[in-house]
Amino acid sequence: MNHKQTFRHEFRGGYIWSPKRRKDGARNIFYDFMRMVRPGDVVFSYADGLIHGSGAAKTHCYTSPRPDEFGHIGNAWDVIGWRVDVEFAAAANPIQPRAVLDEIGPHIGVRHSPLNADGTGRQAVYLAAIPDVLGHIVAERIGFVVPAVQVAELGSGNNIEVELPGIDEWEQVEERKIESSELPQTERAALIKSRLGQGRFKTNVSRFETRCRVTQVSNPVHLIASHIKPWRESNNEERLAAGNGLLLTPSIDHLFDRGFISFADSGETLISPIADVDSLRRMGVDPGNPPRVGGFNSDQKYFLQHHRTSIFLEGVSA
Repeated sequence: MNHKQTFRHEFRGGYIWSPKRRKDGARNIFYDFMRMVRPGDVVFSYADGLIHGSGAAKTHCYTSPRPDEFGHIGNAWDVIGWRVDVEFAAAANPIQPRAVLDEIGPHIGVRHSPLNADGTGRQAVYLAAIPDVLGHIVAERIGFVVPAVQVAELGSGNNIEVELPGIDEWEQVEERKIESSELPQTERAALIKSRLGQGRFKTNVSRFETRCRVTQVSNPVHLIASHIKPWRESNNEERLAAGNGLLLTPSIDHLFDRGFISFADSGETLISPIADVDSLRRMGVDPGNPPRVGGFNSDQKYFLQHHRTSIFLEGVSA
């Protein structure tokens, strides 16, 4: 990744962050690449002509507000963007790619490469995949070794769930805004409860939804009112709107909230290419035969469009 302007914040902070789209609203393949990152992927940090270090991704990509420390530097114009948490470590031997051009040159490639043919960085590239052989050469040159604990956890098939600091901080900020507002106490309580899929929001959603769309569980004790447009991204009206909700069992709510599944307006369950197939099956979602969950009303379709474009982890065709 090439992050000259945000290197200090991201490297020390243990994350990488990008806008979701270009300033003119168009898609940017190098921002879209954020959606391809998987836990355990190695990320090399390039800034000011040097590969300063590297790290292992701790999370999938997730929606997160622009870090406060960015201010208005560089191209960080969007309020909401993509974030991946990364455990960075400084290189034992930082290198200039062009200084080892004889070794890496044959593997730089052309399309979507983060490096020019002469070994200098491509300014327009924020994040891009590199060939494995190039990654091994760079890792050896800078003295990078993936921490053993991460290899054990991520390679065992029993990945440990990690917290998503960006989301936790975001929701805490939003909750404090509600608590300090001049809204009546009952309204503040309803808005805060809605974050957990309970209270007035669940009552509102239950007028239209009677069971989990995927598992067909109908006992309300086992159901969460899941926001289609996440609570953290919604305004107060949307946080309580019946059309912004589905009743889901906790495991399905997790898959939906984290972007591993979404729904088409036609009722087809959409499966993210980065979702763990075995886990999906155990949760009742067969990727080979995705369940059809029925139609949606116009309000739900409106919010589902947001979910599919901003939350659903579709991956990228390179």
